[in-house]
Amino acid sequence: MSGTRSGGLKAAQKNLASNPNFYAEIGRKGGSATFASHRSCKGFAQDIECDCDLIDGPHFVKKCAGKKGGRISKRK
Repeated sequence: MSGTRSGGLKAAQKNLASNPNFYAEIGRKGGSATFASHRSCKGFAQDIECDCDLIDGPHFVKKCAGKKGGRISKRK
């Protein structure tokens, strides 16, 4: 039943049965992963320079990431 509402409800019940604070803990972990706690940005928030051929001149990875994904999309 994966990918259905009933499957999601079963998974939620199982998570809460094994750990009653499951959702509070994952929310706390996600909310505390900030620049202040790690001293660096994560993912596309980083200012990593990119030298790809998609965009002329110096730019950051976060600017060309969507352009790359759209260019190599397998959907027809």
